[in-house]
Formats: sequence, structure tokens, C-alpha cells
Amino acid sequence: MRLNADFSRRVLMRFSENEWLPSPMPGVERKMLDRIGDEVARATTIVRYAPGSAFSAHTHDGGEEYLVLSGTFCDEHGAFPTGAYVRNPPTSRHTPSAPDGATILVKLHQFDPAGRTQVHVDLDPNQSRQELYRDAFEEVRVEHWPPGGQVDLEAAGGMEVFVIDGGFEESDDAVGRWDWLRLPTGSRSTATAGPEGARVWIKSGHLAHAPT
Repeated sequence: MRLNADFSRRVLMRFSENEWLPSPMPGVERKMLDRIGDEVARATTIVRYAPGSAFSAHTHDGGEEYLVLSGTFCDEHGAFPTGAYVRNPPTSRHTPSAPDGATILVKLHQFDPAGRTQVHVDLDPNQSRQELYRDAFEEVRVEHWPPGGQVDLEAAGGMEVFVIDGGFEESDDAVGRWDWLRLPTGSRSTATAGPEGARVWIKSGHLAHAPT
């Protein structure tokens, strides 16, 4: 499967317009944002776990990172509530589950292959800018934009912006809660936060290393 696999193009995927698709595991559904591959894939996905659902034990050869959007997501390393950001490095293994249900934004096979850093950070609602992870390969952060605030989106190494709450306008498009915007390497844009402001998860730099 190839979905939004041309990383030289801007992509906007709206949560409300993207259908839930079944996964191989009962009770686990997903909205695909980009993907190269089948069940083992370089992928960006919103995954919804019904209460009591689980995935079989598996190894992430290319690494996994996720942000818990709702509920509590669990594995052998702990229980991660809404607002938890987790990085499981390449070669890590776990058995995920959601006893009470959960929805996560998850990215697979997008790490520096040599990275071995395990990360768990809880989002702080009182910070206007919170760095979650940084290395020579990429930067991951959360930003709070005030109502009507204008923000320059410098995507020298590419950028992804995921709306946690609120919304903004960019290139004449309204981008709302749980929508996902990808800007190609070398692009530059301006976002204007809506009347409620916006809280956004941003990943940048990594698309300079994306497949061509």
C-alpha cells in the first residue's frame, strides 16, 4: 500500500473525512494518514482501541512513537493516559492494550536507525512550547498558539502538524481538532490560530530522511 507517499507534496487529512478501517486485531480500528507498506510499514496512523482490545506482542524494527489522544494506552512499560508521549526505539518489543479504550496518534519506521533512546513525557498544559524530543534527525514538540496568533511554519527539513485541540488556518484551509497537515522539505507557510487558539503536536526535520 502507498498512501500520501510523495513527500514532496503538501498533504492535509481531516479527521472527519477519513474513515475508520479495521486492523487485523478485533476491536482495533485505524485512520491512515500516510503509509508505505502493508502490515509492516512506514506509517502515520490514528488508532482506536475499543475497551478490552489488544494487539499481539510485536517488535518495532524501525521504532514507534505515539501520542495518547484519549483514554489510557497500556503495555509492559506502564499505563499511559491522555497526553502521554512515548518513543519506543528500533528493536523494542511490547504487547499493547487498552482495558478501558484509547485513541492514539502513532508513527512507525521513522526513527534514526541507530536511535536507542526510550522516551516518556507527559504534556504540560501550562507550557506554551514543550520540547518532547530532539536529536540530529528530528525535533518533536507541542505548542500552544493564542487566539488569532500567527505562526511561521519553517519546514526546512519537512514538518507535520497535528491538532490536539482548537484549530488554525493555513493556505486557505481550516485545520481542526485531530486533523493532520504535512509540509514538504524546504517549504514555508504561515498558520493563523482560530478563535479558541490551537494546541498542536509538531514533528520537524525528519522528512529530509524520508523515502524518495
